[in-house]
Amino acid sequence: MFAKPPPWGRFWFDTLLIMQAVILAAGRGTRMVELTSAVPKPMLEVAGRPLLEYKLEALPEEVDEVVLIIGYLGHVIRSRFGARYDDKRISYVEQKAQSGTADALWSAKNILKDRFLVLNGDDIYPKEDIETVIAPGDVWRLLVQQKEDLGRSGSVELDQDGHVLAIVEGDHDAEKGIASTNMFLLDSRLFSQPMTLMREGHLEFGLPQTIIAAAKNIGVTIEPVYTTDWIEINTPTDLVHAGNVLKNRAKKA
Repeated sequence: MFAKPPPWGRFWFDTLLIMQAVILAAGRGTRMVELTSAVPKPMLEVAGRPLLEYKLEALPEEVDEVVLIIGYLGHVIRSRFGARYDDKRISYVEQKAQSGTADALWSAKNILKDRFLVLNGDDIYPKEDIETVIAPGDVWRLLVQQKEDLGRSGSVELDQDGHVLAIVEGDHDAEKGIASTNMFLLDSRLFSQPMTLMREGHLEFGLPQTIIAAAKNIGVTIEPVYTTDWIEINTPTDLVHAGNVLKNRAKKA
């Protein structure tokens, strides 16, 4: 898929090439209460369309295959989208147990090659931001957004050079800061490292924690890419807010 890497074994990307996108769509979304009793959270609708469709539509032409990680009511997603979305192939991988977001990604490690994009199955991301995140470079990237209230978003800490140093998850109690959108550009070097627990004593493996630890061990830089247009979906109220935001954007277009 890519040109032969240098003899010292590192990945090197001089041009934008065909790649895969992984969408994490295995969870139920417990904060959505009864709304997810019949459909998984990524299939909840905003403005008459399932959340998952917004991700598929936003993927640029460089993405030729979408890997959907499914679990809870995964058959609902399969029956809606099938094997293709427009010109993109769709592959399905089932996460057998709900053991965290890192475990979800690891479920697909045998079919992921070279660089790949990782997105949440419920949040809404603009196409322009995805195109920026997947730009060439021998780095990993994370889409981030400045927020006046971090809420339960992961809080991103930067080093003195402006690169991502840490992602602190939890309730940040109205603190302002840089929020992680959980959209990552990664590559298969990640799978040479072990998964990391969300925190000591926790039973689930967290993808942000795993990525931060792996980047330090490998010596790869994580570049932040800033956005103002990420729409985070956590609660039923967020669905209503997202519909209003999209409606206003359509009026301005």
